Amino acid sequence: MDFRLQVFVTVANRLSFTKAAGELYITQPAVSKHIQELEESYKIKLFDRKGSKVALTQAGEILLKHCKNIFDIYRTIDFEMSTLTKERKGSLRLGASTTISQYVISPLLANFHSKLKDIKINLRNGNTEHIENALVNKEIEVGIVEGQSKNTSIKYVPFLKDEIVLICRANHDLVNQKNISISTLEKLKFLTREIGSGTLEVIEHSLKAHSISLQKLTIEMQLGSTESIKSYLLSSNCVAFMSIHAVSKELANNELTIVDVDNLVIERNFYIITLQGCQNPLTTLFIQNLNTYYNLK
Repeated sequence: MDFRLQVFVTVANRLSFTKAAGELYITQPAVSKHIQELEESYKIKLFDRKGSKVALTQAGEILLKHCKNIFDIYRTIDFEMSTLTKERKGSLRLGASTTISQYVISPLLANFHSKLKDIKINLRNGNTEHIENALVNKEIEVGIVEGQSKNTSIKYVPFLKDEIVLICRANHDLVNQKNISISTLEKLKFLTREIGSGTLEVIEHSLKAHSISLQKLTIEMQLGSTESIKSYLLSSNCVAFMSIHAVSKELANNELTIVDVDNLVIERNFYIITLQGCQNPLTTLFIQNLNTYYNLK
């Protein structure tokens, strides 16, 4: 509705006039002009410029906060108006933690798009902590995450069960054993995800119930993605706790295998997250479709 505000938000997110110009397909002088007009209108600087570095001023921080609310209203208006004409147009910003975005959500998005082609979805990928922060900062409207934190501003709704299993390469020495004891875990070399990962949080909680902390395990390496862990496993004697959804292909191809651990079952829910009291009609429609899709599977 107000292109100057869109320019401002893009610069604020990128902290670069050049990158904002590229993203908006306008010239850098045009970006500068729009920001100058806003600053003249409010009679205050919105950005501090020191050489090539750009930072928001206090006034810029305040305007950015209100712009996020304004754009939420714009998106709701677009969707509700289009619904009256039975067109259902709009845009939805979705965040999904790593395992979900890579191995779970894609079929749902394809199904949703086949029914509602005029609704654009922008998917952000990151660990659970990143997605929760994006939701709180109103950079997304809805998220799907692997863990459940104590953030009271977020509403958590479980929607899909997951199991985390111990994985190693198919020709690992452990394969000759039907199962292993809990105490054996302390003799193995592990790969784990980074701090902030929902999967790592669930693993740590489950092991504590058996008086085992992550500090007692030999962590050979922390890696930033599930794919890098799988590749590393194929070329090492390490093991890793991973979502069953993430390794289904490798299990079917007999590249990786599951190692059963006595008396250890690690199960969790994937959660749909929204801000408490902030669910617009398009977000509601998406969540309804998500639940329907997985209930029918």
